[in-house]
Amino acid sequence: MTEQSSTARRTGPALEAMYQFLLWLVPTVDRFPRSQKFVLGDRIENAALDVLDSLIAATYSRGRDQYLADANMGLDRLRFFIRLSQDLRLIDMKHYEFAARGIDDIGRMVGGWVKVHRAQTA
Repeated sequence: MTEQSSTARRTGPALEAMYQFLLWLVPTVDRFPRSQKFVLGDRIENAALDVLDSLIAATYSRGRDQYLADANMGLDRLRFFIRLSQDLRLIDMKHYEFAARGIDDIGRMVGGWVKVHRAQTA
């Protein structure tokens, strides 16, 4: 068993996937030109960190509905910020595709978590 799968088992796959995504995202945003690093780059990092915060809160609380809704909203914000950064040519298509796939995967995990949570509370 790898360390990553062990961590995902303890905290949940969505949280671990978001953490791994952030490990890729932060150095990628760090390569933005100075003119955008502190504008769009900060917005992207903050949106991603907000999603991580929401997933952490959902992991360790009973009332997960609002935290999972916040995570979904944050993922949508992140999708648009990443798309904008590609349209402004701050990231290339390869990085954009990687980010889009990662965000979609995390979104599916969060959606599955929402369904399971609703079924448990119904």
